Amino acid sequence: MNLKSPEFNIAAINLCTQAEGPFKRMAIWFQGCDKRCPSCCNPEYFSSEPAHIMPMEALIEVVCDSKRRFEIEGVTYLGGEPVLQQKLSEMSLELRKMNIGIILFTGRQYHELPVSLAASVDMVIDGGFEKDNVDNERNLIGSKNQKIYFITERYKNCADWFYVPRPKQIEINVSDVFTVNGDYVIKT
Repeated sequence: MNLKSPEFNIAAINLCTQAEGPFKRMAIWFQGCDKRCPSCCNPEYFSSEPAHIMPMEALIEVVCDSKRRFEIEGVTYLGGEPVLQQKLSEMSLELRKMNIGIILFTGRQYHELPVSLAASVDMVIDGGFEKDNVDNERNLIGSKNQKIYFITERYKNCADWFYVPRPKQIEINVSDVFTVNGDYVIKT
């Protein structure tokens, strides 16, 4: 019996970033979002049409390669809406076996997450972006309604990364695609 590997709809991957959470990490933006927050920084990821479909084994191999090449500590799931990806908890558990930390950004409220998904990651940042409630105090977090949940002990000592002012940063990567990520600065 040959069971098909879970597949993920990938919008973009940054193999090594220091803008999407503490330490060196890989960022995975998933394609598809049913929240569609006004003024979202990634409206091009709203559509659930297939972008880059990757089997779980291939995506895990990309993480392994990033760990070998760049010594990443963790992975950040962004979107779109990562929660729409079926079997994301299974992939997260595989990554944790490799000592990869996982941060999940979701437009959902923490209490709405499947228990298996919440238990498979180390940290959750929840809540949809509210354009009239911009958070200019915390790093990387878009609006004041969004909360940080430390699920495991892994990132509890890193809370300052989100709360201590640091210079805004934008990373630009050029390979076969041009990628820009980092803090979005809104002038008030």
